[in-house]
Amino acid sequence: MSPNWSPFSYIVTNLARFIRPNEITFSGVNSTMPMLACLMAKNAYDWDFVYINVAGGVDPRPSTIPISSSDPALAEHTASIFDNEDFYDLCCRGRMDLTFLGAAQIDGEGNANNSVIGNWHQPKVRLPGGGGGAVMLPTARRSCTWRTEHSPRTFVEQLHFRTSWGGFHGVVTPIAVFIKKDNRLALQSWHPESSLEEVKARTGFAFEHADAKPTELPTEREIAALAALDPERAFEHDAAVTLR
Repeated sequence: MSPNWSPFSYIVTNLARFIRPNEITFSGVNSTMPMLACLMAKNAYDWDFVYINVAGGVDPRPSTIPISSSDPALAEHTASIFDNEDFYDLCCRGRMDLTFLGAAQIDGEGNANNSVIGNWHQPKVRLPGGGGGAVMLPTARRSCTWRTEHSPRTFVEQLHFRTSWGGFHGVVTPIAVFIKKDNRLALQSWHPESSLEEVKARTGFAFEHADAKPTELPTEREIAALAALDPERAFEHDAAVTLR
């Protein structure tokens, strides 16, 4: 295991690196890693941004870091309270710069399946559905996602069902970071303990990788900011993310 990157810190930190100065950024339901990424970015970087979360908080200062990304603690000391319709409206008006949204399956164009695994009429697994992602993925200026598993059953040539259209701008897994180029996901970098060959073998679609290289190591400030949020590594142990 790398002393610089664990699979968990790799995902959280590289999600934080998608955030840009002065942008409005949103994290949703069941999004603990993006929640941590947003809170981490507030302390790891010299610039600021507006952080809105599904609990309704706007730039909150929670007294404790909750396990749930919907916990009311994420509305403590908030600048204002947003209802669900408020951030959907903000997104549809083109004012949401970055959203973090989950996905069960992702194809080469970055589209998402959150509906079924298998045939729609007789699925192997019935998933939660699109929820806010069906609105936000097509309307936010950029959307990013993460997967704790990197395999051909997650990164597929063809989705079993297209829940959300529009395509993710970025995707982070325990071994790789993808970004959108020419309407397809392209490899930006890979975990230093992985390789280009491993990423290819574990991805079900072809991708461009001419400019890809090993991911830059975390800075001291990134390491310290994440450690302050998870000093006992409870989130990391709960996530149980591995490279394999």
